[in-house]
Formats: sequence, C-alpha cells, structure tokens
Amino acid sequence: MYLIAPTMVILAIVIVYPVVKALILSFQRNPGVDPDTGRFVQGGFAGLDNYLLWLTGNCGEGRGTCPPGTLGADFWPAVGVTALFTVAIVGISTVLGLWMATVMSRSFVGRSFLRASVLIPWAIPTAVTAKLWFFIFAENGIANRLLGTDIAWTTDPWASRFAVIIADVWKTTPFMALLILAGLQMIPQDVYEAARVDGASAWQRFTQITLPLVKPALMVAILFRTLDVLRIYDLPAILGGTSGSTPISTVAILTVADIRQNNYQSASALSTLIFLGIFAVAFVMVKFLGANAVRTQDEQRKGGDH
Repeated sequence: MYLIAPTMVILAIVIVYPVVKALILSFQRNPGVDPDTGRFVQGGFAGLDNYLLWLTGNCGEGRGTCPPGTLGADFWPAVGVTALFTVAIVGISTVLGLWMATVMSRSFVGRSFLRASVLIPWAIPTAVTAKLWFFIFAENGIANRLLGTDIAWTTDPWASRFAVIIADVWKTTPFMALLILAGLQMIPQDVYEAARVDGASAWQRFTQITLPLVKPALMVAILFRTLDVLRIYDLPAILGGTSGSTPISTVAILTVADIRQNNYQSASALSTLIFLGIFAVAFVMVKFLGANAVRTQDEQRKGGDH
C-alpha cells in the first residue's frame, strides 16, 4: 500500500483534479455582458445551461436559438463528422491492418525490413503527417495532378472528409497491424498444420482458425483506435482549419475553438460530454464486444494451465 501511495497521489493530481475542476467549471456561466443590466459579469452558477447550449442549441432564448455559424449550432454536425470518421477510419484501418499483419506473419526473405518500413507512417508525428497531406491535397498538389482533376480537397465538404480519412488511415494502419500481428504470433502453428492435413482451404483456415483466435487482439486494437479517433484533432484542424464551422470540424475542434474564445466554462461542459461519450463507447466495447485485454490474458493463462 505504501509503495503505490506516491503513484496514486501523482495520478490524483494529474488526472482526478483536472476532471473534477472541469466538471465544476461546466456548471459555471461564461463571463460576458449581462443582457439585463448591460454590465460585464464574471459568470456565476449556470446550472445545466452550458450542457443545453451544446445538446439543444440553446443560446439563451430556447431550443435551437443559436445562430448558424456559432459553435452551439455546429455541435451536432461536428458529432456526425466525428462519428463518420470513427466508423470509416476504424473500419478501413482494421481491414488493412489485418491484411498487413497476415502478410507480415509469414516467413519470407526481407520480412524484418518490411516490418520496420511499415511502421514509418505511424512513427511520423501527426502534425507532420497532416502538413504532408495538406500539400498533397493542395489545389495544385500531387493528388490533383495524378488524377487529372481540380478537386478542392480542403474545402469541398465530402472531398475534405475523404482526405482526412485517407490521411489518418495511412498513418494509423501500421499501429493496427502491429497489435494484430502480436495476436497472430500467439496462434500455435500446429493448429494450421492439423487443418491442412484435414484438407481445410486457405479461406477456411482464415475464417475458422485465424479470425476466432486473433479476435481478442483484434478487439483491443479496434478499441484503441476507436477511442483515438473520437478525439481526433490534428489532422482535420490542419487540413481544414480550427474555426469550428468547417465541413471536417470534430467535437475536439469545437472544444479548442471555444477555449480560444475564453469560454472555459462552456468548453468544460463540452469536454465533459466528450468524456462521457468516450467512456460509454469504451464500456460497451469492453463489456459486450470482448475488447478486454486483461481478461483475455487471464483466460489464455488458464487455458495454458489446463
């Protein structure tokens, strides 16, 4: 107990205090001009007003009263964009990562070089990756030159979303492949040999052996990537801007945009909503979809004991 006490204190300072502070701030009013008196006020208790601002677009005069272009009106579009990125990026990264891991798990000349080179996109800082793809998707960039088009990759609503998905998949698929490869390495080769002797085809071995046995590692990889994409900021911010009203604005971009307007109280409410949303997704994936690395390791250990 005494040995872990310093660690618990540090965690409380670094994690618990900011969360509690943000929760308290979320119930405070943003400083500004009081519409009744015309005087500048420092805020005060706001109740659920900050939460209603985001959830219902209530800017003080009822539901849906936030003018178009304001952060309150951009919340639900940003939620939709974030959900789109999450489904598309995680789905594509999972398929490509599984394919890459399957290839890298085989024995062939140059396998070590391939494994090292695959990790290069993941090792590049996200800001550098975003700037690289910003130049690729520029008006006179490589993408338009190769395709012979003049697509506005950074301003057109769907083209800009497609650009973010491509850039993020390029960067993070190696991470998925690495996690899945670790799971593939734990599958005994004797199982495959027995399946070949029984006449199982390559597809049958993949669907009946590889997928069921690699599922625990696969679900953990999907969990990590899902939580990561739900708070995506760098790529869409650099490719499309940080105003909060772009076609690729995410909830994380709205939070930062609100903070830049010195609205720390309403930004804290939005941060709390993001935290609750991410926690709910993680709970569902761990509780019902089997994305539990600790339980998986315990089950494998018990299976090995038998």
